[in-house]
Amino acid sequence: MIEEWLATRTPVDDRERASIARFQAALATLTDPYDEHADPTHVTASAIVVGPAGVLLLRHKRLGIWLQPGGHVEPGEELAAAALREAEEETGLSLALRSPDPVHVDVHAGGRGHTHLDVRFLVDGDGVPNPPPGESQEVAWFAWDEALAVADPGLRGALVALRPT
Repeated sequence: MIEEWLATRTPVDDRERASIARFQAALATLTDPYDEHADPTHVTASAIVVGPAGVLLLRHKRLGIWLQPGGHVEPGEELAAAALREAEEETGLSLALRSPDPVHVDVHAGGRGHTHLDVRFLVDGDGVPNPPPGESQEVAWFAWDEALAVADPGLRGALVALRPT
């Protein structure tokens, strides 16, 4: 599915354009792109969570940057389901996937020498985040302008494209 989506994707900016090319090249060579243990380069899934308060971001525990919740894909798990699961685990909120179709991709360093081929989905949410122990405790809603100001550069293009008019 992701291969077909990437082939028809119109990127939101130059960073996503480069990410699409890197993603496609990696998929052509990886034997098991969804297994985080098979190769340091692997597919991840994340959720751009939006709601009445704006955009939900978390400060990554190791990287120290503000970004969307997300993480590794479990064996046999669909990408959209992985994004929703990771977002709910990391925020403590009940969330709803807006669509099973991705809205953005970004290729970036994932820490520990990994490269993440991140597929992003739009998710609706509301409420006060309540992340469980072990997850980042810095999870907050940001107004759109604030989110654009603090978000990791790999997320900004998606936020600009998704921002309500």
